[in-house]
Amino acid sequence: MDHSREPGTGVDGTGQDGTAFDQMGQFATGQGTTGEDALKEALDRMWNQFLPMMTERIAVLETAAAAFAANQLSAEQQEAAHGAAHKLAGALGTFGLGEGTDLAREAEVLYAHDRSQNTAGAARLNEITARLRLLIESRN
Repeated sequence: MDHSREPGTGVDGTGQDGTAFDQMGQFATGQGTTGEDALKEALDRMWNQFLPMMTERIAVLETAAAAFAANQLSAEQQEAAHGAAHKLAGALGTFGLGEGTDLAREAEVLYAHDRSQNTAGAARLNEITARLRLLIESRN
């Protein structure tokens, strides 16, 4: 019995569906790249596609944080910021930015509560938003 090949691969180095695998048992794209490389390339393309939306969501959070600090956060701004934070929390983890997911979730929780201004909350929202922007810009 041949134990050198990956489970689910045929004797000829193909998967059950005919997909080719390299010597390490990784999916081979046929262009000299492994499945990991192909996945990274696909994620990079998706990142570039969704970057404008993520940047817009950061702008929504920045505007809301400034309004919160000035005690002028409207219900509409609060709702928009809550939604932007929620969407960022989901998206950033997909792109390997776990810290961004955690920060966006924190902002989401803060915007889920009442909009009464408090100094500590305003400072934290500004910190979160600045860090999120930095994380997104550094991913490029």
